[in-house]
Amino acid sequence: MAGIPHDHYEPASGVEKWLHKRLPIVGLAYDTLMIPTPKNLNWMWIWGIVLTFCLALQIVTGIVLVMHYTPHVDLAFASVEHIMRDVNGGWALRYLHANGASLFFVAVYLHIFRGLYYGSYKAPREVTWLIGMIIYLMMMGTAFMGYVLPWGQMSFWGATVITGLFGAIPGVGPSIQDWLLGGPAVDNATLNRFFSLHYLLPFVIAALVAVHIWAFHTTGNNNPTGVEVRRGSKEEAKKDTVPFWPYYVIKDLFALAVILVVFFAIVGFMPNYLGHPDNYIEANPLATPAHIVPEWYFLPFYAILRAFTADVWVVQLTSFLTFGIVDAKFFGVVAMFGAIAVMALAPWLDTSSVRSGKYRPMFKWWFALLCFDFVVLMWVGAMPTDPPYDWISLIASTYWFAYFLVILPLLGVIEKPLPQPATIEEDFKAHYPHAAE
Repeated sequence: MAGIPHDHYEPASGVEKWLHKRLPIVGLAYDTLMIPTPKNLNWMWIWGIVLTFCLALQIVTGIVLVMHYTPHVDLAFASVEHIMRDVNGGWALRYLHANGASLFFVAVYLHIFRGLYYGSYKAPREVTWLIGMIIYLMMMGTAFMGYVLPWGQMSFWGATVITGLFGAIPGVGPSIQDWLLGGPAVDNATLNRFFSLHYLLPFVIAALVAVHIWAFHTTGNNNPTGVEVRRGSKEEAKKDTVPFWPYYVIKDLFALAVILVVFFAIVGFMPNYLGHPDNYIEANPLATPAHIVPEWYFLPFYAILRAFTADVWVVQLTSFLTFGIVDAKFFGVVAMFGAIAVMALAPWLDTSSVRSGKYRPMFKWWFALLCFDFVVLMWVGAMPTDPPYDWISLIASTYWFAYFLVILPLLGVIEKPLPQPATIEEDFKAHYPHAAE
């Protein structure tokens, strides 16, 4: 699909022409900054720059922290305390890194749910959406491995529980688990593997982010109306768009500044608010914490993992049909990864011809319930498995799958959408009738 018609970079001076023939990096930067962007984007389109900032922050602070960290079970916990107490500014670096991960996931969840509401996954942006989901999975893996590195109680036992999930895979599970751990249990080999991957994966994520940006620069940005930019001529395209610089760069930088005020306030005044006190106790394989809880951004999927116990009829039926091969533990693992998979398959599960949720009255209510459901899953994931939390997590997990597998396909058939604007320019003028042409 051809890109949006616009003016491309033309080197003027002799030096620019010489460089452009050999390494067109100036042209690439120009085309990136000056790309035509729909002029009706709202404040939910700020999360891209927040995510970019978070990735840069995690890489820079991570590189410095690695200079003082020792990936050994006998020394890891002490090295983290050394960073906190003896390294100049070490406490700030660690708290920026730890809370930066939380800001990263706040931004990515808002980014994902914005895409789900405005239909940013629909054609021709399916590949962009899939790349984004791969980035999200790699973020989860990187964050999990990073949580193990301080080698506190919750780090050790969290690693034990999560890596134990791979052992539930019929047949090959125990071999995969041993390979992942580097032995029969979480130990020094595990810590070294996780340290190595935690350091490597952010650079892989950065490469995927570049591909993600390239993908939506090819198809163009989605917008709140879901109406595409007119591509017949430059003149028509200019009526629907403004250059990314300076309009959206300034808007994004303003939003980032506001968010960073809150972020630095948390880092400075309540840096351990989202952490777990047990992780300030050195890992002890002989003392199991009373309640093992992952980081908050894993809680919704952790709740889904725990929801499908041996007492649930669908688990019993599946176990019967597979002659006991699929037990409750393996079913929970499949459900946890399946919850992410159904999100990734949204471009093919959503049958509506209308892209944006703004013009889908029934969809709005079901989507609002999905957002509430996600918050409930996050809350119940931190609770014990006792009643009533067990059935709350089961109901919430059921709705998550029902939304993507049943409700979303049906809405495209039974829902009557509202009239949409013919062009982005029409929508913009409706909101800003006195704006200059």
